[in-house]
Amino acid sequence: MTQRRGLLIILSSPSGAGKSTLARRLMQWDEGLRFSISATTRAPRPGEEHGREYFFLSVDEFKKQVSEGEMLEHAHVFGNFYGSPTGPVKDTINAGDDVLFDVDWQGEQQIRNSDLGKHALSIFILPPSITELHRRLVSRGQDSEDVIDKRMQKSWDEISHWGAYDYVLVNDDLDATEAQLKTIITAERMRREQQPALQTHVRTLQAEFEEMS
Repeated sequence: MTQRRGLLIILSSPSGAGKSTLARRLMQWDEGLRFSISATTRAPRPGEEHGREYFFLSVDEFKKQVSEGEMLEHAHVFGNFYGSPTGPVKDTINAGDDVLFDVDWQGEQQIRNSDLGKHALSIFILPPSITELHRRLVSRGQDSEDVIDKRMQKSWDEISHWGAYDYVLVNDDLDATEAQLKTIITAERMRREQQPALQTHVRTLQAEFEEMS
């Protein structure tokens, strides 16, 4: 049979729950997994290239793509627009590769309600406790106390939307959570919707059956 159709794998979590580490591990696990390249209206930083880190668009170009339905999801963050262009994602999943999205619950809902939503797999990563979440943010050593406080204040709003996801994992052991993610993805790849050749195969079986009758 021909290749399967790829999944749109959505990972969401509050900051500090381990999502970025898990995403990196998944990319190392399967070379066929592609990270979604977002579009943005912010200016490129030194060393960044169009189509590699981001698709850099003007505000007018971005809004035009949104109005024409060419963004799976989009948001306005700190004065700039960010979004996931539909075209590259559609090409990737039609080629049989999965696309990994690092978006919040609002992005998850937009992708879920898009034309490609039936191919979406959404997973929310919970911390084992709020105390542990705070400890992880502090141990990074990357943010000031004010930034950490803001991340903590935002975390509960994100956690409160856990019920909208297909799967919810408590990341109290990174290796165990990674193994659970791999199991989920492996199983979801076999969903009927992800195997477009099945219908043709069943018709072939039916024709064989009728010839034998």
